[in-house]
Amino acid sequence: MYLAASYYESYSVVGLLAVVGVLFVAVAFGAGRLLRPVVPTPEKLLTYECGVDPVGEGWAHTQVRYYVYAFLYVIFAVDSIFLFPWATVFAESGYGATTLVEMFIFLGFLAVGLLYAYKKGVLTWT
Repeated sequence: MYLAASYYESYSVVGLLAVVGVLFVAVAFGAGRLLRPVVPTPEKLLTYECGVDPVGEGWAHTQVRYYVYAFLYVIFAVDSIFLFPWATVFAESGYGATTLVEMFIFLGFLAVGLLYAYKKGVLTWT
C-alpha cells in the first residue's frame, strides 16, 4: 500500500507544478491586459512588417527548397537524439543484439530519407 501512495505522490508533485505554471502564465497575461494602454488608431491597426507600409496583395511565392532543408535538418536531429540513448542501452548486458538490429533498421529509414534528398538534388551546392 505504501508503494502505491509513493507512486501517486510523485505524480501529484508534477500536477502541482503544472498548475503553478498555468497560473503563473494566466496571471502574467491578465496583468498585461490590465496594465497596457488601449488607444486604437488607424495607424496601429495596419499590418506592420519591417517598417514598410503594406502595398498590394498578401500572397507571395515561397521557395519550396527551404522546406526540404528543414526536412533534412529534422532527419539529422532525430538521428542524433536517438543515437545517444541507444549507445547507453547497447552497453548493457542482454540488450546488445536486439538494440543493434533496431538501430540498423532506424539508420536504414534515415538512409532512405537521405537517398531521397540526394535523388531530388537537394544536396548539390549551387
